[in-house]
Amino acid sequence: MTEPAVVSADTRELPTSDALRESLNSMLARAARAGADAAEASLSASRSLSVSVRDRARETLEYEGDRSAAVTVYRGQASGSASTTDLTPAGLAAALDQALTIARFTEPDEYAGLAEAHLMARDWPDLALCNPWSLTPDAAQDMALAVEAAALDADARIAQTEGATVATQDAISAYGNSHGFIGIERASRHAASCTAIARDSNGRMQREIAFSQARRAEELLAPAEIGRLAADRALARLGARAVPTTTAPVLFTPRVARSLWGHLFGAISGGSLYRNASFLKDRIDQRIAVPTLTLRQVPHRRHGLASTGFDDDGVATTERDLVAGGVLRSYLLSAYSARRLGLTTTGNAGGVFNVDVAPGQDDFDTLVSAMGRGLVVTELMGQGVNLVNGDYSRGAAGWWVENGELAYPVENATVAGNLAEMYNGIAALGNDVEYQSALRTPSVVIDRMTIAGQ
Repeated sequence: MTEPAVVSADTRELPTSDALRESLNSMLARAARAGADAAEASLSASRSLSVSVRDRARETLEYEGDRSAAVTVYRGQASGSASTTDLTPAGLAAALDQALTIARFTEPDEYAGLAEAHLMARDWPDLALCNPWSLTPDAAQDMALAVEAAALDADARIAQTEGATVATQDAISAYGNSHGFIGIERASRHAASCTAIARDSNGRMQREIAFSQARRAEELLAPAEIGRLAADRALARLGARAVPTTTAPVLFTPRVARSLWGHLFGAISGGSLYRNASFLKDRIDQRIAVPTLTLRQVPHRRHGLASTGFDDDGVATTERDLVAGGVLRSYLLSAYSARRLGLTTTGNAGGVFNVDVAPGQDDFDTLVSAMGRGLVVTELMGQGVNLVNGDYSRGAAGWWVENGELAYPVENATVAGNLAEMYNGIAALGNDVEYQSALRTPSVVIDRMTIAGQ
């Protein structure tokens, strides 16, 4: 009996593509010999370095290595799944045996099974996701210290920070199934951040964060820029107060606008749809938002933070509009959820892969001027969103706008509405797109929301 290839347990070294491929082939062949009608398996490994500083001294230095494997076998329409962190031949064999045992005692599920063979990804472009950063602990510490120093030195009111962190990670993942598909991707991710704390003359404090991430280290914001941005954001919140309860326009800055689209993705995802837990069920090719709204998935972007050639089912990913001109054009479906809905998978097992929101023409200042009176939201809190009916209510902080100008910082506010009405009530989209994200969005102005304060 052929055993899976040995995958190194040394967290300083990642397994090779050949080793992962051999392990997957061995597991799938063994599953077939054991009587499985079909099987799928995934293997992943990562290594990371993270250094945090605080009060101008190193606080933590962490090396982390993670390894995992998962396998699912199918006997007819009954399935069994198991996972392990032991990537040795014995560990992988034990996980497979456990999955086979579970499958013998599982009730059949008519929707279970692999995605159709003809949908498997066969070719995709080089996405250039693997860009290792030769970062030593000393160099990471120096960079983190520079980030924090930029925050602390920005203004005397920056009393302290909650720390600055610089981190880098390299990873490799592989997925294979009985159709003969095996996909392997190597990827890097680098990040730097700082949380600054500002204190006013009365001792009241406000905190804010600045964060930069990228596939390539050279695309990170400069340390001084990250630190200054954290300081500026914290300083801007000093003197924050409550707003009067009213109904007015609300501007979501890019940092928080991403959550608006995240709720939309949740509502058009297969799990919500087949459970009848979405206010957007059965809305394909219907208008769900203003005609100026277009969201496009771009899974093959080079260096993209969520780029991939295949989804978690091995299905080819495609560039397409999710919403075009306010019309819902696509759900987000895996093979399983598609079968539950009587549809075809969209290649979105595992989520959505890079989304661009088409920007508008106006910059931030122009958007604020056009609001007249309302709330600019820079932070959201709580989870008061009901995807079944679209009801929306979340805690918020930001800026109050009077006469088209930022008047004073706001805290302890609540913004409420309904997502269906909010998407159809988009008054403007800015041109201030934030690009260091898998979800690239500008600011979004909703024409009318309930704002609760005093």
